[in-house]
Amino acid sequence: MIQNPPLARLELSRSGIESNFRHFRSLLKPETKMLILVKANGYGHGAVPFAQEMEQFGADYLGVALPSEGVELRKAGINLPILVLTTGTEDYPEIVRYGLEPGIPDIYALQRLREELRKIGRRDYPVHINIDTGMHRLGFMEREIPALIDFVRESPEIHLEGLYTHLAASDEAQHDSFTLGQIHLYEKLSTQIMEALPYKPLRHVLNSAGIERFTQYQYDMVRLGIGIYGISAIGSKDLKPAAFYRCPILQIKDLLPGDGTVGYGRHGILRPEGTRSATLCVGYADGINRHLGCGNASFEVNGKLAPTLGNICMDMCMIDVTDIDCKEGDTVTIFGERPTAADLARILDTIPYEIFTSVPRRVKRVIID
Repeated sequence: MIQNPPLARLELSRSGIESNFRHFRSLLKPETKMLILVKANGYGHGAVPFAQEMEQFGADYLGVALPSEGVELRKAGINLPILVLTTGTEDYPEIVRYGLEPGIPDIYALQRLREELRKIGRRDYPVHINIDTGMHRLGFMEREIPALIDFVRESPEIHLEGLYTHLAASDEAQHDSFTLGQIHLYEKLSTQIMEALPYKPLRHVLNSAGIERFTQYQYDMVRLGIGIYGISAIGSKDLKPAAFYRCPILQIKDLLPGDGTVGYGRHGILRPEGTRSATLCVGYADGINRHLGCGNASFEVNGKLAPTLGNICMDMCMIDVTDIDCKEGDTVTIFGERPTAADLARILDTIPYEIFTSVPRRVKRVIID
């Protein structure tokens, strides 16, 4: 076994991230703003380092799910405007303190925010109104828009910085008529709100899939999420992996046919001629789903794919390197270019989002190239 082995790491590719950013930027009009979503710890990539890269590349906004995520970015020195998509009304003092812009789903939330702003004498505080056009998760329904307009007119504390909606199925062609219906309803309702205001809020509708498939509806800003991390809704070959999940081989065992089995539950079956097994320092506590074990997935070692051997453990797993020239300390790629996060997602019947966000904070994030 190697002495003082390096830890598992998620390597953020600066060149890959910038390439993806430039690709989506090229699809947009020069005046269209770009909001980059870095919620859920930057989709598992590391919110702070990713946000720092986005600030350098020229992003206009960042988006997070929770106020605590926005506060983390502010404390790290991030100065870009930050939209908080999911806020509890008890979080408003912290939101205002750190200059975050809350997404507002209903009148009650607006009332609570106004109360907080009145306490400290703040006016024209920027908020983004969530309009429900069919996602039916959060947001103002069409019938609630008149009450929203009346409230804003009588509330100098509130400034509608943005109006947005969430597309439910912009990545699936069979639902394009529904998506267009959402956009048309958004156009109607956002126009209704804007006609009642003396200023023009930012309008933003498109997510990553929307940018690729409904570019003509980019409005004033788009919200780029999974696309910046290298996943395309249309199978574009222009996107590159934003991260490579890698770890070293801890130990190699040359096992003979009579040596039994490998791993918990004895599910790692040896080859009749013997098996060369390599143990890695990642397990299900590091985001390696247990269903990837027992040969269901393969990881890259020195340019070749090695199938998993036996069950995934909490902190380790084993792979079969019988046919691969490798040694202890060599690097294994869990996902990156081969296999990709999408490859692992297909094995697990899930989506790349889950693969990315399953990599826990205990795995170190480092920026390469």
